[in-house]
Amino acid sequence: RGRYRIIGAAPSMVEVYEVIERVADTPSTVLITGESGTGKELIAQALHENGKRSTKPFIRVNCAAIPPELIESELFGYEKGAFTGAVSSKPGRFELAHGGSLFLDEIGEIPVNMQVKLLRAIQEQEFERVGGVKTIGVDVRLIAATNRDLQKEIDAGNFREDLYYRLNVVHVHLPPLRERTTDIPLLLQHFITKFNERLGRKVTGFSPDASRALLHHRWRGNIRELENVVERCMLFCDDAEVRLEHLPVELRPDQRAKEPAERAREAFEGSTSDVPEVG
Repeated sequence: RGRYRIIGAAPSMVEVYEVIERVADTPSTVLITGESGTGKELIAQALHENGKRSTKPFIRVNCAAIPPELIESELFGYEKGAFTGAVSSKPGRFELAHGGSLFLDEIGEIPVNMQVKLLRAIQEQEFERVGGVKTIGVDVRLIAATNRDLQKEIDAGNFREDLYYRLNVVHVHLPPLRERTTDIPLLLQHFITKFNERLGRKVTGFSPDASRALLHHRWRGNIRELENVVERCMLFCDDAEVRLEHLPVELRPDQRAKEPAERAREAFEGSTSDVPEVG
């Protein structure tokens, strides 16, 4: 089992814990990279909770979920009358995070024209609300995360190089699950305990065959995909042990080598084999 409420003991994860331990109590900006589902928000929370800002706000912003035309008002707030519908003033996420940490998830989704304003807010720790003239100063520790290759985004003109270097003071890279398969047994036990409680089950573990199948899966959705698979297996398992037949079809050894189109064709043919011929 790992540290900071993060499950994992692989060497690559131990390196992540060491970075957290070294920088959590500093004001330095941290950039967390890794594929979707690897647990980037958990690292951001660990950085916040293990520093001197732990009693202050931890504000999370999913940049991919905010329409481009609203991102400025979400981050910096707005004054009454700044635009149609602004019937009162509203603080932005930077103000709400004052004294604490601001976590900008999917930072690569922020439009280029907003990146200049974000860079200034990070460097100067000050900004103006939309429609306002008063400069507001804040004390915010910024943590950003992305599943994109920001160097490629810079080359494509989608991300400012100066903003990248300002974010990348401390870099934490989360490895994909397929590169730390030794952690799968630990994660399995964690999720079994979680879903036994949530679903009212009494599952004790996975059979050796089922465990081997999980170890050989590619896990493109990483830990999030594994968690969903465990929940699904436990929903359909009435015994104490999850066996091979409880796994989703695509995870079973006899199906793994087949192309998705071939599996779909077999499923279709199987569904129509009992249909009587008309003639």
